[in-house]
Amino acid sequence: MGNFLKIFSDRVSVIASARLWLEDAAVQQLLTTAQLPGMQQVVGLPDLHPGRGYPVGAAFFSSGRLYPALVGNDIGCGMRLAQTDISISKVKLDKLDKQLGNLDGAIDDDEWAVLKNREPGLQAQLDALTLRMAQAGLDSSQLRSLGTIGGGNHFVELQVIDEVRDAAAFERSGLSLKKLQILVHSGSRGLGQEILRAHVDAFSHAGLPDSGADAAHYLARHDAALDFARLNRAVISLRVASHLHCSAALVMDIHHNLLTPAQVNGQSGWLHRKGATPSDQGLVMLPGSRGDYSYVLEPIGEGQASLSSLAHGAGRKWARTDCKGRLFKLFSPDNLSRTPIGSRVICNDKALIYEEAPQAYKNVDSVLDCLEGAGLVRAVARSKPVLTYKTRGECC
Repeated sequence: MGNFLKIFSDRVSVIASARLWLEDAAVQQLLTTAQLPGMQQVVGLPDLHPGRGYPVGAAFFSSGRLYPALVGNDIGCGMRLAQTDISISKVKLDKLDKQLGNLDGAIDDDEWAVLKNREPGLQAQLDALTLRMAQAGLDSSQLRSLGTIGGGNHFVELQVIDEVRDAAAFERSGLSLKKLQILVHSGSRGLGQEILRAHVDAFSHAGLPDSGADAAHYLARHDAALDFARLNRAVISLRVASHLHCSAALVMDIHHNLLTPAQVNGQSGWLHRKGATPSDQGLVMLPGSRGDYSYVLEPIGEGQASLSSLAHGAGRKWARTDCKGRLFKLFSPDNLSRTPIGSRVICNDKALIYEEAPQAYKNVDSVLDCLEGAGLVRAVARSKPVLTYKTRGECC
């Protein structure tokens, strides 16, 4: 990894170049987290930034104890990429905008019928998830939010491949240069919050011994939330395809907020990822901000130093509370709905469009440079946003 691994202590490191900006508060959160009982190794990725008590864009390996608060409230948050059959030559933004319609609300019975007709196996997936949630003692009312995106940095984006970096890997990917892709970023919605809230109310942030009944109870709920999040992204993608009257063939779907058993340096334990994409599950996405490019990446090399994890995006450089004050004199919401690279952003929440402005994020190429420099990835292709959907309303 050479010059792309910064060592802060015997347990804490960050994948970063000398030029990459790192916020001191995020590094301090890494160092603090490394002091938790049983914590063996903590790695920050190039998109590292401060979170609510714990850093985002990091992986944590512990032995003997697991820490649900490190995964956070959006268990299973991740990315799904699908290939459509919409020809780029026929793309008109106004038409796409109109066809996409409103994705904010819950799916009603009529729309469920349409989606199940398009995807015959959908009902079986819903039944399996309902059963798993019941077995984990989870509230089935959360199922009403399936197929909705949520707020914060979640989105659906129509993209086009504008540059191929590795022709052989691109040929294997199932992606097309001539047709649009759908990228979905969402997770377990209110279900993850319900699970974390119940855990924190009972145990605070102290974590759990990994061999007890309490840990087994959390893990059953956690795994149900992973299933919920994966199906949620699938239904969102199906919903978009239905509105656009197109197909949507799965290319990849990967969680970046999760807890998994792992072995590191011959030691068994638990790998917590908070905004960290696994590097051992095939191709991954590195999304930029909504006014920047994204990349399809192929993980390579040995992942021990990075805890088999990669950056999950560009990473914030401004706190949400700072964004509007920095930008409102320079840009109106209408200005921010049109990006410098020619794409459009649908976001009728006037606070959110400032919080999610491209200026609030690091440059995605600076993150990619660190991952490539550390020998962790090979860029397969670069994607350009065409139309990004956040919300049609004032709330999400």
